[in-house]
Amino acid sequence: MNQQQFENFTASRLYCEKCKAAMPVRERLLLVLPDREIFDYLCTGCGSSVGRREVTAGEKLMAQATAGRTRRAPVSVRLR
Repeated sequence: MNQQQFENFTASRLYCEKCKAAMPVRERLLLVLPDREIFDYLCTGCGSSVGRREVTAGEKLMAQATAGRTRRAPVSVRLR
């Protein structure tokens, strides 16, 4: 399996203490630093903070480079 597949995760559901269940979350940019960005995960049910994610500058550049590589040019097919 390719290691690059698992480098960038974003959560869609996390456990919320107040709601006592795994709830859908929103990701909010909390802080931008020269070497990283910090994101906060907020419960969509009650609005409380349920987690954080840090993205370093190197990870961000790698994600942008990988995203550019996965796009493919349209292929034309000629039928006879």
